[in-house]
Amino acid sequence: MVQATEKSVDEKRQQLVDIIKDMGSVIVAYSGGVDSAFLAAVAYEALNEKALAVTANSPSLAPSELEDAIALATNLGIHYEIIETKETEREDYQANNPDRCFFCKDELYSHLIKFADQRGYAVITNGTNVDDLGDYRPGLEAAKQYGVRSPLVEADLTKQDIRDLSKKMELSTWDKPAQACLSSRIPYGTMVTVEALTRIAKAEHFLRSKGFKQLRVRHHDTIARIEIEPKDFLALLDDSVRDEITEYFKSIGYSYVTMDMNGFRSGSLNEILTAFKKKK
Repeated sequence: MVQATEKSVDEKRQQLVDIIKDMGSVIVAYSGGVDSAFLAAVAYEALNEKALAVTANSPSLAPSELEDAIALATNLGIHYEIIETKETEREDYQANNPDRCFFCKDELYSHLIKFADQRGYAVITNGTNVDDLGDYRPGLEAAKQYGVRSPLVEADLTKQDIRDLSKKMELSTWDKPAQACLSSRIPYGTMVTVEALTRIAKAEHFLRSKGFKQLRVRHHDTIARIEIEPKDFLALLDDSVRDEITEYFKSIGYSYVTMDMNGFRSGSLNEILTAFKKKK
């Protein structure tokens, strides 16, 4: 019996190209992050004008992320458009229950379905990769309900595969820190407001301007809980840096500024998910 050999990343990439070509024409839900940027670039390579990257603009997307997404698409020559979504006006999204992500993606995909019908695109795709399947992601259910496909999963591409291939393609996103909707910084059960999202976006942008890359500002009403990588602890605690951060955070509405001693970890607010469900 001949054992199947594991595919190389280059073979996976070719499989991805073949999958996208078979689709005929695609819309890529494009946030400008590592995964969607890679997918948009490959889709453009495979289909040219029959591939369109669409970015949803709303208060849940940091302005700097939108600027970066536009700049990358422009630089690569990728066809792109921006649509406005209104998830922050939906009560089911504002309630910020553990299934909040479902309603965000429901809002996005309902717009993309109409957009695809109007423009004649055959398939809507997202940047979900194999590693995402093991995480808590209610948005995947929304994708399923709308028939949105995940070509990176179909090609068996992991996050590391995507970073490696992005580096080969000289995409500036190859080492971009993981990002998520700004609402993910607000604890479940605390209402999502445009004011809070704006404050979070400003706080994180300020930290990045100080040289910190992998970070989150968790929003606890008047308290900002900063998560950065442990290797950056000393830099954050430098007297001058600490004073600047504290002064700025207070100027945008935070009364207290703290540093999480466990450091950065994606989805840290999911750690209390079990406790939240018990209360419900």
